[in-house]
Amino acid sequence: MSGQQAQPTIDTHVLLRDGSKILLSQRGGPYGYGRWHLPSGKLDQGEPLTAGAARELLEETGVTTDPDHLKLLHVVHHQQDNGGDRIGFFFLATKWEGTPVNKEPEKCLALQWFADHDLPEDIIEYPAAGLRGCLNQNGALTVHGW
Repeated sequence: MSGQQAQPTIDTHVLLRDGSKILLSQRGGPYGYGRWHLPSGKLDQGEPLTAGAARELLEETGVTTDPDHLKLLHVVHHQQDNGGDRIGFFFLATKWEGTPVNKEPEKCLALQWFADHDLPEDIIEYPAAGLRGCLNQNGALTVHGW
């Protein structure tokens, strides 16, 4: 049986930790307005995963990390409501520099640190699935929304 080849969007998400705290971003765009997620973005054509994750972290927060200091913790294969699908790679920044600031105020309402045991209720479902996978260490893959 032959089907159409999948063409998922590839996303990178970065878990930035300060002790037991995790940095979250509050969405200011139409998707998930007012809800929380990790610093994240789409991978550019021809860009290695870790380079894309480091780029997105810098663009959104001003924090720098070497792509070699990004450790893959979890992968989420997510089906969107419109039928499209995304594959999200969730990385931990093992070393990073800078103080997080909101570098994209047109897309982001706030950046805030949350204790890993007291995360907000209104994290967008797709990144929440990846964050749970990272924190609970319950395998390498979550299939979400299928």
